[in-house]
Amino acid sequence: MPVVQFEVVWPDGKTEACYSPSSVIKEHFSAGKEYPLNEFLATSETALNAASNRVRERFGYACSSAMDQLGVIKTRCASYETTPNASVKVTRFID
Repeated sequence: MPVVQFEVVWPDGKTEACYSPSSVIKEHFSAGKEYPLNEFLATSETALNAASNRVRERFGYACSSAMDQLGVIKTRCASYETTPNASVKVTRFID
């Protein structure tokens, strides 16, 4: 599986590299695009579940690292819920 990291900029300007076990993440996000916080969270959930399922199809087990990353994203998004007009920018993919 081609591991891909996707770099994001959070509403407070902090940059973070996020993990995906599959390039399927590129089908859900676009580099350089800014997403409203709720949309980013929902898309992350869909994309990382799809990535984990690809691992399951190939190796017979889900990817716990993808689910760990989703947990981190959920926690980060929760911390910005009260930030007006919060958005997350996906800056690039790192193959």
